[in-house]
Amino acid sequence: MTSWSGYGGGRARSGLLSAVLVIWLVIGVVAAAQRHYFSGSSATCAKAGTIAVTVLAGPLNYAGANPKITCHLPQPSK
Repeated sequence: MTSWSGYGGGRARSGLLSAVLVIWLVIGVVAAAQRHYFSGSSATCAKAGTIAVTVLAGPLNYAGANPKITCHLPQPSK
């Protein structure tokens, strides 16, 4: 007798995990858009970092998380 309980379980779990990850990141993008992080022409390290952590935080943004990044890039020598 063949047991089918383990058949395809890994693929189903990885598909579910992928779907949850995509939904998580989409929620993060929506949160960043609602905070108007994508508007404006200033492209700075701090702005890019803040957008990245906001997207990675996903739904945590709606639970009170408000990640901000500050960074200081070295200035070129003269």
